[in-house]
Amino acid sequence: MASDTHVIIDLDALKHNAGIVRSSAPNSKIMAVIKADAYGHGMMRVATGLSDVDGFAVARLDEAITLRQAGVKKTILVLTGFAKVDEIPQFVSYDLDAVIHSEHQIELLNSARIQRPISAWLKINTGMNRLGVEPSSVVRICYALELSGKVRLPVKLMTHLACADDMSSTATEEQIALFDESINGLTGEQSICNSSGLLGWQHAQRHWVRPGIMLYGGAPFCNRSASEDKLKPVMTFKSTVIGLRTVKKGARVGYGGTWLADRTCLIATIGVGYGDGFPRHATVGTPVLIGNQKAPLVGRVSMDSLNVDVSEYRQIKVGDMVTLWGNDLAIEGIAEKSGTISYELMCGITDRVHRVIKGAMDGE
Repeated sequence: MASDTHVIIDLDALKHNAGIVRSSAPNSKIMAVIKADAYGHGMMRVATGLSDVDGFAVARLDEAITLRQAGVKKTILVLTGFAKVDEIPQFVSYDLDAVIHSEHQIELLNSARIQRPISAWLKINTGMNRLGVEPSSVVRICYALELSGKVRLPVKLMTHLACADDMSSTATEEQIALFDESINGLTGEQSICNSSGLLGWQHAQRHWVRPGIMLYGGAPFCNRSASEDKLKPVMTFKSTVIGLRTVKKGARVGYGGTWLADRTCLIATIGVGYGDGFPRHATVGTPVLIGNQKAPLVGRVSMDSLNVDVSEYRQIKVGDMVTLWGNDLAIEGIAEKSGTISYELMCGITDRVHRVIKGAMDGE
């Protein structure tokens, strides 16, 4: 039997979550983070669905150009900026905002031949230690950018919070304080907050907030569910039961025979596997939802299928729909059972999985 494996993308849920951002940060502009194909949800459909936000952030120049060529008029910020001098004219041609996170980029900018200044955001390393200039150099670098004549003034200012998903961490307040100290006297617009930052640290919301995971209905905090913040899952991953088999006590199930039946069991085979984006490292006991009943994973996940124990639910039949995560089954629980995070699962849905669009732009 062929499997009906698909993901449902609920654009009404997307709009709902954007509304939570707006009500949580009413005095800030919203820079929706839609990098990595909008966390696996489809960059263009998400950009279209988020018509009420003020701008979009992507990781790479090609993502930004795709948006602009598709007719997106809003601010588009490239979070990694430019890496080569010949990329800089494209920021002018497509009216893109660039993050400047190193002094090397300033050297590239000074050597670039451009017809007009670009819009630039100076990223400050306040503790993430990934990208960003050192706080002690901020004023000097802003002055150098002003002298270059290659950027619009005033330069915007930003940082990224490393531990905002943990409300008990002191690191976030330390980062905010360091940011404020480093920009003292500068007048450019500011942006600090990601999803957890804007929900947990209202005083850090500033001119722009940059929500990502919360737009897609993922939990922004490590110890709080998405539903507690009134967020709705945008992605629901589904498949079907493609086989049923009774196995006797002592029988092994799956590659390597790693799972041993401790009693006679009814095993359902689901037509989805790591070739579709279900995590191969999901552990025994990882739940799926069949109807309104949870069934635990048994054995290893295969490329095209996985097995669950449905011994307690003998009314299950071939063709029944299965929810792998999404509505009624939080993605964070599956991620935890798989040793990963919800972001990776969202981004990992493969091209062979059919997308069904629900809501404001119903279609396929």
